[in-house]
Amino acid sequence: MPRVAKVSDILRRVTLWSERVLAISILMGMAVFFYASLRMVGTEDWAQVDSLYDLINRILLLVICLELIRTLLTHELEAVLELLAFVVARKTMKPDLTVTDILLCSISFVILLAARKFLSRKENQSEIAEDR
Repeated sequence: MPRVAKVSDILRRVTLWSERVLAISILMGMAVFFYASLRMVGTEDWAQVDSLYDLINRILLLVICLELIRTLLTHELEAVLELLAFVVARKTMKPDLTVTDILLCSISFVILLAARKFLSRKENQSEIAEDR
């Protein structure tokens, strides 16, 4: 094996294991955040609308963490698009949005849906072509 190929293989393995370590770190941080969120739920004043916004924000943040872990481990385009969709959804749920923010979030979401449809169709066509 040439020297360049060995170095490339070593770098690929180091990157792969680094991503796994980062994914485990995010998972551990997420577990601590989840525990703190459970404790927070019991102390919230549920007569306030802000409590519901805070709960939704925390849940979406946990989902974003899971999607980030999935993205680090799988490197799939669909995982990246879903991660971005949850980020846009979290941004949209903030109560202090302007009309411009809502418009940009809506446009972003439509672009993500179009990208998913266009790119998944392209992947399906390439898979069909490989089968022939």
